[in-house]
Amino acid sequence: MTPEQKANLKRLFQPRHVAVIGGTDAVTVATECARIGYEGPFWPVNPKRQTIGGHRCYAAVEDLPEPPDACFIAVPIDAAIDSMAKLNAMGAGGAVIYTAGFGEIGDDGAKKEARLIEAAGDMAVIGPNCYGLINYVDKVALWPFAHGGSFPGYGAAVITQSGMLSSDLTMSMRSLPLAYMLSIGNQAMMRIEDCIDSLVDRPEVRAIGIHIEGLKDPNAFAAAAMKALAADKPIVVLKTGTSAIGAELTVSHTGSLSGTDDVYQALFDRLGIIRAKEPGDFLEILKYLTITARPNGYQVTGFTCSGGGATMLADYGEELGLEYPRPDNRKQSGLKPLLPHTATVSNPLDYTTPIWGMPEKTEPVFDLMLKSETDMAVLIQDYPAPGLDESRCYYYNDAMAFVRATKRYSIPAAVCSTIAENLDQDIRNELIAEGVAPMQGIGDCMKAMKAAAQYAKARAYLLTSPPPQLMLDKAELSASSIMLDEHDSKLLLAKAGLDIPRAFLISDLANIAASPMPPDLRFPLVAKAVSPDMPHKTELGAVKIGLADWPAVILACQDIQKNCAQLAPNARLDAIMIEEYVADSIAELMISLRRDKQFGCILTIASGGILVELIKDAKTLIMPSDESQLADALDQLATAKLIYGYRGKAGGDMSAVIRVINTLTDLMAHHHDIHMIEINPLMITANSAIIADAVIHRQA
Repeated sequence: MTPEQKANLKRLFQPRHVAVIGGTDAVTVATECARIGYEGPFWPVNPKRQTIGGHRCYAAVEDLPEPPDACFIAVPIDAAIDSMAKLNAMGAGGAVIYTAGFGEIGDDGAKKEARLIEAAGDMAVIGPNCYGLINYVDKVALWPFAHGGSFPGYGAAVITQSGMLSSDLTMSMRSLPLAYMLSIGNQAMMRIEDCIDSLVDRPEVRAIGIHIEGLKDPNAFAAAAMKALAADKPIVVLKTGTSAIGAELTVSHTGSLSGTDDVYQALFDRLGIIRAKEPGDFLEILKYLTITARPNGYQVTGFTCSGGGATMLADYGEELGLEYPRPDNRKQSGLKPLLPHTATVSNPLDYTTPIWGMPEKTEPVFDLMLKSETDMAVLIQDYPAPGLDESRCYYYNDAMAFVRATKRYSIPAAVCSTIAENLDQDIRNELIAEGVAPMQGIGDCMKAMKAAAQYAKARAYLLTSPPPQLMLDKAELSASSIMLDEHDSKLLLAKAGLDIPRAFLISDLANIAASPMPPDLRFPLVAKAVSPDMPHKTELGAVKIGLADWPAVILACQDIQKNCAQLAPNARLDAIMIEEYVADSIAELMISLRRDKQFGCILTIASGGILVELIKDAKTLIMPSDESQLADALDQLATAKLIYGYRGKAGGDMSAVIRVINTLTDLMAHHHDIHMIEINPLMITANSAIIADAVIHRQA
């Protein structure tokens, strides 16, 4: 985004005047601008109509009274490109291109999209093939359908790649405060990261929600995300769509463990971005972050007027890793006289119905529970349906007592319904006005509270240790590669300073018995086929372990030759490698680094050995990552328990694992012809990490 485009994007977001070019869709935009309350100049351009939406029509773009800040273009492709060129020539700010039929339909459309970009110059363009922009702050709707949404003086900015999803989000009954809604379509000019960069600067924006199908510039996206993090404007992502990883990886274990979606997740983790799984929790998490302050930790105080509600709070919270600190002796002593005798002092607290709806009795309970040892608070309430209002005042009384108590101690707070629809519009609006999040559904509420705590923790870390730029290759990544055999792969890794078992090659396979064995090699030994055509040797019977003497080695080599001839007749068998067996290993890992043309260097770590694909105990990161992030990823593996010492057994050297990963990363950084390195297994011992098997793919 050029400085001129950035300035024009600001004009587009906050226009002084609006032009619409088209017919029926222009009428809809006029209606939507009127619906939201836009009062500025509105200039329709249509040579066949006298008026649109009660506004006088201009016959041509050139007839407009001055260069418009914002335009909505809904005419056929060639006319859209022509209009764009004329708007650019007259100095217009930006445009929403509703017209479809560009890059989304293939090569012919891509050529037309290139013409559109050239015609636009330094204008800020959203689209093409998009719904456009709703600015709830300044009351502008460059939008081709009826829209909903409300702005209570602050809100979230939502950016989607799907037009229909953006419309659905505006119509939701979740009371998410909205400041901006953008449907950006093809991202021919203004991309997700450009919109983030601009929206972060707007004080009314408190959080940013993004629907992503794919990214075009991960480094630019990362820079925008870090800008949002610095401004304490959390990003919540709804990621849809996955794609297959490169065909060359199908020969490795990595292909079954780390797909494109895992890499996106690694990017989000790297940037402190919160990921939602579906639209419901996307809205609830975004709502919670937009309305409440950031929690200092994971401790929650929960209130219900139902034993079942208290149990559900406890169950959901425990599953997500939230903590409910038990009331200490002082709190218990203070609470007992405030509660009915049927109530049990606990957290979550069921304060029971005898004091329900009596704020003079419930507020002291809320107050005492919230005085210390909590980071967040939640009250569970399900309001009666319309027409059944006899008991509503009791719910309302407790809600307002809860609001006063949480505000007294500046605690992030939510009132949550057990069933999503059981929190009516009036109470949602009143809670928002009080700065308390009206959450709909216990499960989504708990997810939102955990997400807020995770975000606060990640932000504190990333502000002091920002992630480095991605390791992107300037040259185009070759689509083809060749696989080095295990022996050559290990030699390359040993040259980089990594530990491999001592070994020697038997190259004269016709006369194995005559091969001299090095005197310093220690039994037991392992025999392996050396072939660039066998990435997985075990299932071919091409690996023999536990060889206790030289005759056993000779027999093993003969078996390997026979097995390869039967099970892999077309594979080359260049030699057989004899190496020392790593007998004192505590655990095994699979370590893989591969180049990705979009994200750079991708690390996959997993439980290793023959079970790697079966148990799929894996974690993906984007490199480079610092040692703290690597240690955290390793800790998330089930195998970490073995490495740290399981049930009193000796532990392994985790720092050695991290050194191996960093060495491999440096190797990839300095050898751009290496496409992938996979070690499986990496044998972890008490004081080392030894490469027992390895495969390297290099550029063909």
